[in-house]
Amino acid sequence: MNARAAVLAGLGGWLPPVRVTNDDLARELDTSDEWITTRTGIRQRFVVPPGLSTSGVAVEAGARALESAGAHRVDLLVLATSTPDHPCPATAPEVAGRLGLGPIPAFDVAAVCTGFVYALATASSMITAGVADSALVIGADTFSTILDPEDRTTRAIFGDGAGAAVLRAGHPAESGALLGFDLGSDGSQADLITVPGGGSEYRSKGLAEPGDAFFAMQGRPVFRNAVTRMSESSQRLVRRLGWPVESVDRLVAHQANIRILSAVGADLGLPDEKVVANLDRVGNTVAASIPLALTDAVATGSVVPGHRVLLCGFGGGLTWGAAALRFPDLSVEPLPYHAAPAELAPAH
Repeated sequence: MNARAAVLAGLGGWLPPVRVTNDDLARELDTSDEWITTRTGIRQRFVVPPGLSTSGVAVEAGARALESAGAHRVDLLVLATSTPDHPCPATAPEVAGRLGLGPIPAFDVAAVCTGFVYALATASSMITAGVADSALVIGADTFSTILDPEDRTTRAIFGDGAGAAVLRAGHPAESGALLGFDLGSDGSQADLITVPGGGSEYRSKGLAEPGDAFFAMQGRPVFRNAVTRMSESSQRLVRRLGWPVESVDRLVAHQANIRILSAVGADLGLPDEKVVANLDRVGNTVAASIPLALTDAVATGSVVPGHRVLLCGFGGGLTWGAAALRFPDLSVEPLPYHAAPAELAPAH
């Protein structure tokens, strides 16, 4: 076993101030609170106001993760996002600069909803290899900026936000050590989750179809792939670690849809109380989804020190991945739900 490991040392999350409930959407679109809730489990989401972009939400989450870790500096910043501030340059260097981290290496990772797991694996590998002694990993997306305003399905599903984790060098036997990863992709199904316009292919072919600038998703095949890929990736990882699946205390999966979460939990043989869910409060926040759910679970006491925690994600690309750790003792600030309704239950 490698004598050096990446250890989770801090967590933080942030949500933009504009709260959009299902009833708010129903006043604009042909939908209802019942239609959205029964199909997705989502009751509200948060979106950025004009003038706030991905870098802004990333800075807020990153600052909270650094505070949680009691750290002022790190050696590396990896930002998972599919909604960068600009096509060029990457958003991570600006985030590092605004956090006062100095001239450290900082770069973006684009794996859509699997982005945080990919970024976590990247930073962990660099720490294990001795390239860095500490890292800030952020998942941040502002999907409200790329949704068709007339599409009731995508507007009901997606919200904006950011979640972040601080890693430090340590020993594999330590509480909080990242014990392993499983990553994969399938480019033959790239058309299932896409924003057709804006990239080099769009520009070189001169494509100009209405709606090309907006996010598009093929719901049914995405659902099937999400359940299969997250379940299989998780199973491969726990087998590699020698963990009986029933020994997993909490599954923190990408918060796409309550039916997907339930199906993945069932595939793994985990009861509902072991499957963390906060999508009712925040929707699908893409790369921010896993760290926001984990932050919420720690803040509400659902995840406690010593828990065996399994993270898994699925997103465009197609991409998928899983990570595992035994949870450390962290001080985490609760998420700012901005006057969320009192009747909403906390994550379980």
